[in-house]
Amino acid sequence: MNIVTRRPNAVIAISLGLATVIFALSLWVLVEMRKDALRRAQESAFNVSLLVERDTARNLEVYDLSLRSVIEGLQQPGIMQLPPAIRRMVLFDGSASAKDLGSMIVIDETGKVILDSQASPPRDMNLADRDYFRVHRDSPDVGLYISHPYSPRYSHDTQSIALSRRISKPDGSFAGVVAGTMRLSYFRRLFEGMNLGAGGSMALMLADGTMLMRRPFDEKIIGRNLQGTSNYTRFTQGASGDFFGTAAIDGVPRWYAFRHIASYPMILDVAIATHDIYAEWRHRAWIIGSLMAAVDVALVALAVLFSQQLRRRMAVEEELRMLARTDGLTGLHNRRAFEELVDAEWRRAQRSGRPLSMLMLDVDNFKGFNDLYGHSAGDDALVAVARCIGGKARRPGDSAVRYGGEEFIVLLPNTAEAGAARIAESIRAAVQALQVRHIASSHHVLTISIGVASTEKQRFGTCRAMINAADTALYEAKDTGRNRVSAWPVDARMEERAMAAEPSASQE
Repeated sequence: MNIVTRRPNAVIAISLGLATVIFALSLWVLVEMRKDALRRAQESAFNVSLLVERDTARNLEVYDLSLRSVIEGLQQPGIMQLPPAIRRMVLFDGSASAKDLGSMIVIDETGKVILDSQASPPRDMNLADRDYFRVHRDSPDVGLYISHPYSPRYSHDTQSIALSRRISKPDGSFAGVVAGTMRLSYFRRLFEGMNLGAGGSMALMLADGTMLMRRPFDEKIIGRNLQGTSNYTRFTQGASGDFFGTAAIDGVPRWYAFRHIASYPMILDVAIATHDIYAEWRHRAWIIGSLMAAVDVALVALAVLFSQQLRRRMAVEEELRMLARTDGLTGLHNRRAFEELVDAEWRRAQRSGRPLSMLMLDVDNFKGFNDLYGHSAGDDALVAVARCIGGKARRPGDSAVRYGGEEFIVLLPNTAEAGAARIAESIRAAVQALQVRHIASSHHVLTISIGVASTEKQRFGTCRAMINAADTALYEAKDTGRNRVSAWPVDARMEERAMAAEPSASQE
């Protein structure tokens, strides 16, 4: 928590991480919801296809049983000698329960209708050109044959298909065909009762690709052959299956479930438009996505606001720290800051072996200046001196300090004694060049005295010893006339003063 409160960018980074996690979880939920939507649609399509297949297979079986019944009746002795009305009742009573069976007829080997479930005498028709007649005539092992769609010639029925079986003579030769017509309107009603969504479709076709019925209904599509289309090719690759595809008829992308109708040469496909599959999911995804986006935006926005507040607080704290370490009058470091700086620089110099120099400065006759010109002028003089110091000690590691009253200290890391003396002289000359009038001074202008101490040629046991050495050098400069620079070591009298000022080891 401390890291967070000290690093505003960390707050934003954490909020972005949380926002990313929320986004990832939301995305995962939406993906799972999308999969669920597809699974529900697939289950629905499979159920519909199974229902239609069973209904269709059951009706085809009923129609086939009616055809078999007629063939068995024709094989009974004397059936043809019965009166026409009784013969029709005996042969065709099995078709009475077949709701969508149009008519049932018996055709001889020439194609002529000889028995008709709806007319006596039979209607005068020759159906030798029908596909079911030709197929049975040319092949004895067809079994139940389902014809291509056609429009009946002698009735007003809608398009139909014929279910037919071969009639064979005792020697196996072709004796004719028994056929029953089945109205395609049956499949249309069956398809319309299924809920497939606005863009859904359902189709029933023969195994050769001939379309028998399709939803949405279009009469022009009935009888159209779909061989060569990608969807039909996939229908023929297994007894059942599913896939995503695009209809060749209307170009709508859908998910398809298909199955072959029991043992009959028919294929059923149930298709749900991908738009319908994901319609509800898109609505929920929009709501959830919007909410999660709002949460993410709010989270990041709050984090940004919080980080801004942290920055402001840190700036205030930094300002307070600076104020606590800065002299209010001159803007230089204060004595408290100096204690930290000198300790750090001393340790660094001891580790690296590089020289550390120190300048101790004092404004000459400053008490007399205050007495003559007032404290306000004295403050202005100190500010002017501070500017001179700051202007000369401006390297990155240099530190200028108001040590107390009219005393200043400059720390010069990585600086030899000669370099420190040059800097001290430049500061002294800069202050004198200010030409601040001071009639109580022997120089008649404001001046400073500077003491220099350096670890380059001298060994100091502690940083306090170095401070005392600089202070002693300062007194040397004052005692020898002021407005000058003096370096440690000084004469014996001054050394004794420095030694007296240095605390004992036990005190350190």
